[in-house]
Amino acid sequence: MAESIVSAPASLPAETSLAERFAVWQDLGLDPHHCPVRDVLDHLGDKWTTLIIAVLAGGTRRFGAIQRAIPDISKRMLTQSLRDLERDGLVARRVYPTSPPSVEYSLTPLGETLLAPLAALVAWAERNHPAIRAARTRFLAEA
Repeated sequence: MAESIVSAPASLPAETSLAERFAVWQDLGLDPHHCPVRDVLDHLGDKWTTLIIAVLAGGTRRFGAIQRAIPDISKRMLTQSLRDLERDGLVARRVYPTSPPSVEYSLTPLGETLLAPLAALVAWAERNHPAIRAARTRFLAEA
Protein backbone atom coordinates (compact mmCIF):
# COMPACT_ATOMS: atom_id res chain seq x y z
CA MET A 1 0.00 0.00 0.00
CA ALA A 2 1.43 3.39 -0.97
CA GLU A 3 1.97 5.90 1.80
CA SER A 4 -0.11 9.02 1.30
CA ILE A 5 1.68 12.31 1.60
CA VAL A 6 -0.12 15.02 3.53
CA SER A 7 1.23 18.51 3.02
CA ALA A 8 1.38 21.34 5.47
CA PRO A 9 -1.25 24.01 4.98
CA ALA A 10 -0.29 25.77 1.76
CA SER A 11 -0.46 29.18 3.33
CA LEU A 12 -0.99 30.01 6.93
CA PRO A 13 -2.32 33.50 7.60
CA ALA A 14 0.39 36.18 7.57
CA GLU A 15 -0.25 36.99 11.23
CA THR A 16 0.55 33.40 12.26
CA SER A 17 3.59 33.62 14.51
CA LEU A 18 6.77 31.71 13.86
CA ALA A 19 6.09 29.63 16.98
CA GLU A 20 2.60 28.73 15.70
CA ARG A 21 4.02 27.78 12.31
CA PHE A 22 6.63 25.60 13.97
CA ALA A 23 3.89 23.86 15.97
CA VAL A 24 2.12 23.00 12.70
CA TRP A 25 5.36 21.58 11.28
CA GLN A 26 5.89 19.57 14.48
CA ASP A 27 2.38 18.13 14.17
CA LEU A 28 3.46 16.90 10.74
CA GLY A 29 6.48 15.22 12.29
CA LEU A 30 9.05 17.64 10.81
CA ASP A 31 9.29 15.14 7.97
CA PRO A 32 11.13 16.68 4.97
CA HIS A 33 8.14 15.82 2.76
CA HIS A 34 5.83 17.86 4.99
CA CYS A 35 8.01 20.47 6.67
CA PRO A 36 8.87 23.52 4.54
CA VAL A 37 11.83 24.38 6.75
CA ARG A 38 13.58 21.08 6.12
CA ASP A 39 12.41 20.67 2.54
CA VAL A 40 13.02 24.16 1.21
CA LEU A 41 14.94 26.35 3.62
CA ASP A 42 17.57 23.74 4.43
CA HIS A 43 18.79 23.97 0.84
CA LEU A 44 18.36 27.72 0.56
CA GLY A 45 20.26 28.27 3.78
CA ASP A 46 23.59 27.04 2.51
CA LYS A 47 26.13 29.74 1.75
CA TRP A 48 26.59 28.86 -1.93
CA THR A 49 22.89 29.02 -2.78
CA THR A 50 22.54 32.46 -1.21
CA LEU A 51 25.59 33.78 -3.06
CA ILE A 52 24.49 32.29 -6.39
CA ILE A 53 21.03 33.83 -6.03
CA ALA A 54 22.68 37.17 -5.20
CA VAL A 55 24.84 36.95 -8.35
CA LEU A 56 21.85 36.06 -10.53
CA ALA A 57 19.82 38.90 -8.99
CA GLY A 58 21.96 41.12 -11.22
CA GLY A 59 20.78 39.33 -14.35
CA THR A 60 21.62 36.38 -16.57
CA ARG A 61 25.15 35.03 -16.16
CA ARG A 62 27.33 32.39 -17.76
CA PHE A 63 28.95 29.71 -15.60
CA GLY A 64 32.37 31.36 -15.72
CA ALA A 65 30.96 34.73 -14.67
CA ILE A 66 29.24 33.15 -11.67
CA GLN A 67 32.45 31.40 -10.70
CA ARG A 68 34.45 34.63 -10.98
CA ALA A 69 31.87 36.39 -8.80
CA ILE A 70 32.26 33.66 -6.14
CA PRO A 71 35.96 32.81 -6.44
CA ASP A 72 36.12 30.36 -3.51
CA ILE A 73 33.47 27.98 -4.89
CA SER A 74 34.78 24.93 -6.73
CA LYS A 75 33.53 24.08 -10.22
CA ARG A 76 32.02 20.88 -8.86
CA MET A 77 30.14 22.68 -6.05
CA LEU A 78 28.94 25.42 -8.41
CA THR A 79 27.70 22.82 -10.89
CA GLN A 80 25.86 20.89 -8.15
CA SER A 81 24.38 24.03 -6.63
CA LEU A 82 23.13 25.28 -10.00
CA ARG A 83 21.58 21.86 -10.70
CA ASP A 84 19.84 21.90 -7.33
CA LEU A 85 18.51 25.40 -7.96
CA GLU A 86 17.32 24.36 -11.42
CA ARG A 87 15.67 21.25 -9.97
CA ASP A 88 13.85 23.41 -7.41
CA GLY A 89 12.60 25.75 -10.15
CA LEU A 90 14.56 28.77 -8.92
CA VAL A 91 17.11 28.97 -11.74
CA ALA A 92 16.71 28.45 -15.49
CA ARG A 93 19.52 27.01 -17.60
CA ARG A 94 19.67 27.92 -21.28
CA VAL A 95 22.05 26.14 -23.65
CA TYR A 96 23.03 27.77 -26.93
CA PRO A 97 24.04 25.48 -29.82
CA THR A 98 27.51 26.92 -30.32
CA SER A 99 30.82 25.11 -30.37
CA PRO A 100 31.57 24.69 -27.53
CA PRO A 101 28.04 25.02 -26.16
CA SER A 102 27.34 28.27 -24.36
CA VAL A 103 25.22 28.04 -21.19
CA GLU A 104 23.51 30.87 -19.36
CA TYR A 105 21.76 30.86 -16.00
CA SER A 106 19.03 33.20 -14.81
CA LEU A 107 16.45 33.40 -12.06
CA THR A 108 13.01 32.06 -12.88
CA PRO A 109 9.90 33.99 -11.81
CA LEU A 110 9.82 31.73 -8.72
CA GLY A 111 13.48 32.52 -8.03
CA GLU A 112 12.74 36.23 -8.29
CA THR A 113 10.15 35.90 -5.50
CA LEU A 114 13.03 34.91 -3.24
CA LEU A 115 14.89 38.20 -3.73
CA ALA A 116 12.90 40.36 -1.28
CA PRO A 117 13.08 37.97 1.68
CA LEU A 118 16.71 37.18 0.91
CA ALA A 119 17.55 40.90 0.70
CA ALA A 120 15.96 41.39 4.14
CA LEU A 121 18.05 38.56 5.58
CA VAL A 122 21.24 39.94 3.98
CA ALA A 123 20.48 43.42 5.35
CA TRP A 124 19.95 41.92 8.82
CA ALA A 125 23.28 40.05 8.56
CA GLU A 126 25.12 43.20 7.45
CA ARG A 127 23.54 45.27 10.23
CA ASN A 128 24.23 42.71 12.96
CA HIS A 129 27.55 41.26 11.84
CA PRO A 130 29.67 43.44 14.20
CA ALA A 131 27.53 42.44 17.21
CA ILE A 132 27.71 38.76 16.26
CA ARG A 133 31.51 38.91 15.85
CA ALA A 134 31.80 40.64 19.25
CA ALA A 135 29.61 37.98 20.87
CA ARG A 136 31.79 35.24 19.37
CA THR A 137 34.91 36.93 20.70
CA ARG A 138 33.38 37.21 24.21
CA PHE A 139 32.26 33.57 24.07
CA LEU A 140 35.75 32.36 23.15
CA ALA A 141 37.31 34.53 25.87
CA GLU A 142 34.97 33.04 28.49
CA ALA A 143 35.45 29.42 27.37
